[in-house]
Amino acid sequence: MTKTVVDQQVIHPMVKLQGKVRSLIESKAIKPTDSIWKIALLYGDEWSYWKKELEDFDFSMRDPISDLLAVESWEEN
Repeated sequence: MTKTVVDQQVIHPMVKLQGKVRSLIESKAIKPTDSIWKIALLYGDEWSYWKKELEDFDFSMRDPISDLLAVESWEEN
């Protein structure tokens, strides 16, 4: 039996966060002008992980959510 390995592009966790945040904006739960800290209210126990990730990319919790959505590439140094 031959096993085929398919190259799959790994999606960066921040891309997934952006998608979830876009959904929250579309559902009117948050606005692009809201501060990033407002996401914490919606993420509960998962927030400490996401907060650290955001801070690692030099985001402040006071930055507008639109800044998070404007990132096109999540390259890690």
